[in-house]
Amino acid sequence: MERVGNQVLDILSGILTKYIDLSHLGFITFTNVDIAPDLRSAKVYYSVLNRKKSDQDINIAINQKRKAFKKYMGPELQIKSIPDLHFYHDKSLIYEDQLNKILHDIDIPKKDNDTKYS
Repeated sequence: MERVGNQVLDILSGILTKYIDLSHLGFITFTNVDIAPDLRSAKVYYSVLNRKKSDQDINIAINQKRKAFKKYMGPELQIKSIPDLHFYHDKSLIYEDQLNKILHDIDIPKKDNDTKYS
């Protein structure tokens, strides 16, 4: 499953740069693909840098392109049936940034090490 997911991720990234222009939404990258055990559906996670629209508008616009992605993916994917794609915003990068900011803002008092060890 993981091998097919990685292959789908590579193919979708290529399609995004070659055939489908979503630059009006921001800089979109696909981060992960979860394939169902029967290979009939896939959850595709994406992140957006320099967003130009709201999260909801971006999600709607990307999911409207599902058939186009599937059409271009068909000839490149070497499995019996092409999975139905569903796109989801990957919020893990946002959580990571928030966590890093919190950790960076923690003020840890420094201890005086006036005593010397012999």
